[in-house]
Amino acid sequence: MTEREEDITGKIARLEARMGLGLRISAEVRAYWEALRAGRLVPDRADVNPRGIDRALEYSFVLERVAPGIGRFRLAGTHLCDVLGMEVRGMPLTAFFVTSSRPQITEATESLFRDPAIIEATLVSEPFQGLPSFSARLLVLPLRSDLGDINRALGCLVAEGDVRRTPTRFEVTTLNMIRVVPPREPESLPERAELRHSPHVSSADPPRGLAEEQAPFHPASKPDSPETRRASFRVVSSDD
Repeated sequence: MTEREEDITGKIARLEARMGLGLRISAEVRAYWEALRAGRLVPDRADVNPRGIDRALEYSFVLERVAPGIGRFRLAGTHLCDVLGMEVRGMPLTAFFVTSSRPQITEATESLFRDPAIIEATLVSEPFQGLPSFSARLLVLPLRSDLGDINRALGCLVAEGDVRRTPTRFEVTTLNMIRVVPPREPESLPERAELRHSPHVSSADPPRGLAEEQAPFHPASKPDSPETRRASFRVVSSDD
């Protein structure tokens, strides 16, 4: 293998490793959020512990709804600051997007808090001084505040490319909104377990369900004597 071929192979391997990063980080944050639900519609903001998403922490953030369709960063990992080349706390989520994609993000953010819903989006960086574009992945999950309103969100943004060219802004390529529904109720106990705890049914109780009423017991009568049996017969004749 030539030196040039080795260089190309190395670049491909690094690209493949980076392409999977967004999916891995998103899956970890989503799994953590699902675990925090604990049977509720959405988790509480107070339940979020940074140690629970330690490997995804630099890509993660917490949003606060400050106006219809506007989510402002309250906390943000270092990766997000690297993408914009500045501190992002206090900035809106739309700061990461080109002008043409901001209406989509604004509408999705409002749905996130109102419905509530989950935002899943794939992004592509805008062209920059002739350099190639790269992809990114966004995930935003609703949270409930201490006052009980759904106006917080946990999310992650993973840029799968060279973020040294700052500020980097993205265009939305795909946007999926997943409505959050209450978790399923636990299934009822097996019928066998219910029977063990059912009340005793006595003969005086009325029949239940498909149960039939028990017939009373009558002892058999004594057999008749031969004379009695003969007396019960009568002769029947017919004329031909």
